[in-house]
Amino acid sequence: MKPSLGEEFRRIGEQGPEGLAERLLVLALTPLGVAYGACMNLRACGYRWGVFRTYRAPVPVISVGNLVVGGTGKTPVVDALLKAAIAMGETPGVVSRGVGGAYTGDALIVSGGQGPEVPPEMCGDEPFLLARRNPEARVAVARKRADGISRLCSLGVTLILLDDGFQHLSVHRDMDLLLLDSTHPYGNGRVLPAGILREPRYQEVRADGTILTRCSPETVDGKGVRSRHRLGKWGIDKDGRKQALQSLSEKRVVAFAGLAKPADFFSALSDCNVELVDVRPLQDHCPYDEKQVVDLCRWLKSVSADVAITTEKDFVKLVDKELGVPLVSVPLELEWNDPKFPRKVIENTMNPSNTQFEKEGMAALLACPKCKGPVQKIEADWVCQECCLRFPEKDGIPIMLVEEARPVDS
Repeated sequence: MKPSLGEEFRRIGEQGPEGLAERLLVLALTPLGVAYGACMNLRACGYRWGVFRTYRAPVPVISVGNLVVGGTGKTPVVDALLKAAIAMGETPGVVSRGVGGAYTGDALIVSGGQGPEVPPEMCGDEPFLLARRNPEARVAVARKRADGISRLCSLGVTLILLDDGFQHLSVHRDMDLLLLDSTHPYGNGRVLPAGILREPRYQEVRADGTILTRCSPETVDGKGVRSRHRLGKWGIDKDGRKQALQSLSEKRVVAFAGLAKPADFFSALSDCNVELVDVRPLQDHCPYDEKQVVDLCRWLKSVSADVAITTEKDFVKLVDKELGVPLVSVPLELEWNDPKFPRKVIENTMNPSNTQFEKEGMAALLACPKCKGPVQKIEADWVCQECCLRFPEKDGIPIMLVEEARPVDS
């Protein structure tokens, strides 16, 4: 299947241009990227200097976000933090933009603590999936995150998670987590529209902690905080029955996915020894309207599919739709190089004066801005042994800037 225009742009933005025509295109778009990056810098300065107002929630806030357009695996990380918070006895809430949802008004409660209350078409697939996976959590979608936070606080939450909140500077956060895709952390290094960066890469200094996502089995145990996406061994059909992926070996299996990077999903299925007859990549947050469903049915019939596999967030929008073949979803699981990391984040956010976490957890969160490697607390500074740099701490806050660092010998 010929790549769509969006897929071609994604490839250029991630991997860089190929050939003269693509190089000229990126060159022509670079001035726009420079201008957009400058605007984003001014905006960040406006919030830092107090020119723009920042909403401060009555409960601690953890933001999970990224620097680039598209998927870096934010939802699985938010899901992991939700599970950790619930296990620790907290009452967490999630505020999302609700991309793809048709809701109107300032904010919509997706879950009040007993699972989804609205369909995914109203709130978007990812908030619905988080509410489905974590029925005890409170979930809201809001165009202005402060409106969503206010609604959730009225439901008794003790902690807020901002999904995709790194650029949403109008809300104060107590912990700012930045996700970087290990395969292409900054894409081609250029800001939109010449690349996929939402803002210049040096704005990552705002983050309290950086997580490398989508690591391979060989690299997941490397330096810093890392995670790896992997598919579960079981598929789940519309009746909630589990089906081992290996049991599909004698059937004509196809797969489709509405993700920022659908190829990763198809590749993961192949790694699970699922032989795919055909695949169909779809737009991220695919709406699955009548036209899309009819098109899917025609495709499934044309390839004589026995069963179709898709992602959880696609599956929830197709539960009440008939495709003509059995539909199976495969859950996504997250593997950490430090399994205790989600719990450490919650502990530090809820108890910022926790000295035990300061010694163990903060070191896991922080990374050297030069080599992305680990740092450790030595006396009053945070030290990167790899780069031989000491980063100071001011008013209890680590200053992870290369220009503020000094050599270890000094």
